[in-house]
Amino acid sequence: MEWKIREVTPEDLEGVTKLEAACFPQAEAAGRESFRARIEAFPDSFLVAEQDGAIIGMINGAVTGQRTICDEMFEDAGLHDPQGEWQAVFGLDVAPEHRNQGLAAALMREFIARAREKGRRGMILTCKAALIPYYERFGYRSTGISASIHGGAVWYDMILEF
Repeated sequence: MEWKIREVTPEDLEGVTKLEAACFPQAEAAGRESFRARIEAFPDSFLVAEQDGAIIGMINGAVTGQRTICDEMFEDAGLHDPQGEWQAVFGLDVAPEHRNQGLAAALMREFIARAREKGRRGMILTCKAALIPYYERFGYRSTGISASIHGGAVWYDMILEF
């Protein structure tokens, strides 16, 4: 089955909240109110993948002037700076039953393309050690252990410079 990638809408709130809960541990997952704020603050930096009317994947993140993500950015959508140089990736989620079909890569490629079109200097994200090789396939490079303590996990800062 094919999916459609599009910008998020306010009507997607329940779907993205449910998907996040299925993809991340509770300590790391964004909640309903956080997603409501993100949808309002940066809908053009929030893509969803839809299939048969259901949200099966998403990628989102604020734009910032910083080269790394700080934990406050996850909860305070007001830190989004539309004029910022860096497109952050807060989450790349794919429903478990739709994994290993290229959807995550398609979402990432589309997010990268949109950031380039908007003249950003690059992309930033944090990930766990096991995912570093995955993101390196898109051209990201690790800059080491992040200052982030989000969800009590050890994170690595990744950067993709255009």
